[in-house]
Amino acid sequence: MTATVGRSAPQPMFTDAEAGAKEFPDSTARNYNYFTPQKRRQSHYEDVTVEVQPDPRHYLSQGWLYGFSDGRGGYPLDWTVLKAWGSDRPVPERFPGSGGKGYDWPAHGWHEFRDPNEEWELTLYRYNANVVRQINQNVESARETKAFEQWNRNWVTFVERNVGAWMHVEHGLGLYVFANAQRRAPTNMHNNAISVNSMHRIRFAQDLALYNLTLSEEIADFDGAAHIETWNSDPAWQGVRRVAEQLTVIDDWAEAVFAVNVVFEPLVGELFRSHLVQHASPGNGDYVTPTVVGAGEHDYAERDLRYTKAMFSLLTNDKEFADHNVAILDQWLATWTARAITAARELQPLWSQPDAKPPRFEDGLDRAKNRFSAILTELNLQIPKELTQ
Repeated sequence: MTATVGRSAPQPMFTDAEAGAKEFPDSTARNYNYFTPQKRRQSHYEDVTVEVQPDPRHYLSQGWLYGFSDGRGGYPLDWTVLKAWGSDRPVPERFPGSGGKGYDWPAHGWHEFRDPNEEWELTLYRYNANVVRQINQNVESARETKAFEQWNRNWVTFVERNVGAWMHVEHGLGLYVFANAQRRAPTNMHNNAISVNSMHRIRFAQDLALYNLTLSEEIADFDGAAHIETWNSDPAWQGVRRVAEQLTVIDDWAEAVFAVNVVFEPLVGELFRSHLVQHASPGNGDYVTPTVVGAGEHDYAERDLRYTKAMFSLLTNDKEFADHNVAILDQWLATWTARAITAARELQPLWSQPDAKPPRFEDGLDRAKNRFSAILTELNLQIPKELTQ
């Protein structure tokens, strides 16, 4: 009987040249340390956000992996006229043997921005899911208790025309201003914050659209299409429509964010939502609309404005370009404040439409101006003379 011959296999030989073989002081660390965290310890938000979009000025040794038809690559810093320190430094030269060494972290001042809301994909889903769940519960409770039957006829007309018209503002700004601006911003920290702002507005537009459909089912003779004619033809809305359309064609991403969140929102958005709709609803038997509109108001007042102030405060206090940035922002303020005030004043006829009137238009506008002035003070900007018109 012949014995079976065993197979021989080469034995692995370790030379300490393998990937991961060399030990460094932080080889066992559980966190990355290629950036300087804002606080003593880096946050989970920073781990999933900072330089997820790379920068050839830092460590992207081969340069941008993609470009545009005009030859520019990646995310050019000149997509806004505002500047952060280091913006004018040249991109490190790349050539065989250069080693791809870039500038130390941070490569320039844009990387210093951190969203105080610490928004990223997971937080966006959680927040919007909670908001939609709460709105749905409120609306469903109103349907079950026949709360819509308490509305007087004039208020039904007001909501179908004017609250419905506001969904056009939210949809337009969310889709054509912020969705565009987030792609053009220079770091992933900016991209995340601005894209979440975009989703807030698109979700709020959807909230209003779905609410409009619910009211069409629950209220006899509710005209679910009235908002279209209002947006297209009502003289009171043409100023808002004009400014909203002007905002959608801004090329400079920073101007777009600044014009909406610093100027348009406090002078027009909060004026309409808070000082008209929220104040007038209860007196006209409506305790449901404030819960829907209030969700959008919270998006702006507690989250979107918060990251905006953090973003522009860095620029108005920049160690290299503060004066340059303030001069540019003053120009933007002059332009957009004049437009927003004109649009706000054209809304004045809406204040006389409900049976139970909200506080006077001029009182609401004064509060909106005070709110706007306080935001500018936080940003170290001067109050524009256009505010007095």
